Amino acid sequence: MPDCRSKAVCVGWRWTSEHDTVLHHLMSQYHDLLIALRKITRAIDMHSKKLAKETGLTAPQLLVLQSVARDKRAKPSDIARQVHLSQATITSIVDRLVRAGLVVRERSEHDRRSLEVVLTEEGRKRLVDAPELLQEGFLSAFEHLADWEKSLLVSSMQKVAFMMDADNLDAAPILEVGDINDAET
Repeated sequence: MPDCRSKAVCVGWRWTSEHDTVLHHLMSQYHDLLIALRKITRAIDMHSKKLAKETGLTAPQLLVLQSVARDKRAKPSDIARQVHLSQATITSIVDRLVRAGLVVRERSEHDRRSLEVVLTEEGRKRLVDAPELLQEGFLSAFEHLADWEKSLLVSSMQKVAFMMDADNLDAAPILEVGDINDAET
């Protein structure tokens, strides 16, 4: 909105108190939106730090452990599909989990050319001690919304992602913050 208080900008316009009200309302909405985004970012950051402190794991690492635990043995490609991360990212995460002694790679019993990821006893202990992922609580609350509220929320968040030039970023359904190149590992 141009600043029409100056005749040099908007000839023939007169700035009124009604314009001030509209401008104040827009700025208030902008302010409220930024605060809500910041609160979301802070909640995700605080939970990520809690998870790392309590388990030594990132959210993607915990998701990979949960995926392996569900299937007992899992091919990296199957894990990638389940947690919505790239095969390369899964390889990097599994490398870290192997170094930490939480999983091992073993040859498939059905196809000796194929490797599978298997949870170790230490990996099982970490899963038992791990706090709930932030998105689990969020999803529980989301499920209780009316269908129209869910649609509105999804549409609004997609619009926010678009407005922040983030709509084309590759992202897994994991609530975590950090360096986009490091967050997945």
